[in-house]
Amino acid sequence: MLIKICGIQDKNIAQVAVEAGAEAIGLVFATSPRQVTPPVAKKIIQSLPEVILKVGVFVNAPLATVRDIAQYCALTALQFHGQESVDYCHRAQQLGLPIIKAIKVNKKGQFFPDPGEYRGVVSSFLADTYQPGKEGGSGKTFPWQNLEAIKSYGSVILAGGLRPDNVYQALNITRPQGVDVSSGVETEGTKDEYKIRKFIQEVRRWEDEQKSRNI
Repeated sequence: MLIKICGIQDKNIAQVAVEAGAEAIGLVFATSPRQVTPPVAKKIIQSLPEVILKVGVFVNAPLATVRDIAQYCALTALQFHGQESVDYCHRAQQLGLPIIKAIKVNKKGQFFPDPGEYRGVVSSFLADTYQPGKEGGSGKTFPWQNLEAIKSYGSVILAGGLRPDNVYQALNITRPQGVDVSSGVETEGTKDEYKIRKFIQEVRRWEDEQKSRNI
């Protein structure tokens, strides 16, 4: 189970996440309260073990900008969280990094955009909550049972409103390949060390229970 802590803005919190067991961190380069500059992101990345996935989060950015930031910061994966087209993702493949495409899910279980169009083009999907006028970070959940339909198109990372107190339930319903959290491990807009550790503990507790049932 891949655990990604997104919206990291300093080395100390990145270290807390890694020590707690996160395999990936997300660095937001789009306009956001969690946005980081490339120089700050580079310092964070340089402080991390090589095995940690360093994901750059972009929203409708020119590919030249994505390329320059990816090379400068030494990103190891790209996450596109806007209205990036299939053709855009095709061209992004030339950068040689895994691509995660965000798919927004509304209360009726409709997808924006259609994940079927991206099958075989992106490495995995990130299922987030659809909110008109917002690209992410809503802190709200969507009906988790609707994740099943996206799985037929590829690997899925569950996001959208996850918190330490609901991630266990979410995993029981969705059984994704990974989870992604940002605002759910914050207190008053700042990453909370206790919540990060608790979130990861809950994910690992769920995993351990699954393993014990399979023995």
